[in-house]
Amino acid sequence: MKTKNIEKIIKPPAPHFVGNGFRVHGFIPGVPELSMRRMDPFLILDYNSTYYFPPSDEPRGVGVHPHKGFETVTLAYKGSVAHHDSSGGGGVIHEGDVQWMTAGNGILHKEYHEENFTKNGGDFQMVQLWVNLPAKDKTHPPKYQSITAEEIKKHILDNDNGVVEVVAGEYKNTKGAASTFTSVNLFNANLKKGGKADFSFPEEFTTALLVLEGEILVNNKKNVKTDHLVLFENEGEDFSIQAVNENALVLVLSGKPLREPIAAHGPFVMNSKKEVLQAFEDFNMGKFGYLE
Repeated sequence: MKTKNIEKIIKPPAPHFVGNGFRVHGFIPGVPELSMRRMDPFLILDYNSTYYFPPSDEPRGVGVHPHKGFETVTLAYKGSVAHHDSSGGGGVIHEGDVQWMTAGNGILHKEYHEENFTKNGGDFQMVQLWVNLPAKDKTHPPKYQSITAEEIKKHILDNDNGVVEVVAGEYKNTKGAASTFTSVNLFNANLKKGGKADFSFPEEFTTALLVLEGEILVNNKKNVKTDHLVLFENEGEDFSIQAVNENALVLVLSGKPLREPIAAHGPFVMNSKKEVLQAFEDFNMGKFGYLE
């Protein structure tokens, strides 16, 4: 098999706040090399690097807002978030949990720091991905998957080098708990110091890494520091990562491009401008339901 080489190592862009509860580095599509078209089927990658929120009497977060045409995937590493949506989905995700929301044909939702976390404060670290839906599935009814840390399948690496948590897709015959409309692999690689893991994805898949903790060596060639993103070329299939000086945590994402037109405006991602305008009209007419 041919090695999948690095196309670009990207440092975290300047952070900005989404609402008052999420301080994020907007990698996709905030970085020019990471446009929605280049990163297809991934539309947005917002990374809340570790940030301390002091105790508060009022929950921080984002109020009620609409989505249509894609899925939001929230991975909790530190801190806790409560979610509610107009389809009746909702709950709290804690450290290690994942929330997978299919906006489909339209939904309202809100996200806030969970009550106890709000009162006590603490370090907060999360990733939110937007994954595009194929045109045929953009009219699917909304759906919500809450995946606890215990439910995430784990592959133990050789020589007790660490663990690969399979959120979606498949890693060495270990299948992820999430059901997806798009062919997506989403893993958390927890590597012990010196621990190594190898991966293989079809060359046409859009593939990237986000280093959440520690420092890694990619393909025995390039060192990548904490909070940096690695974009791979769409050639070759195999690559390896190794924790260098300490334990490392790496988010691995790889997905099959949909190669469909992308018409994105605010909270809606459709296939044409006409469909986006229709989404706004449906939202204004209350077709996405009701949420306080």
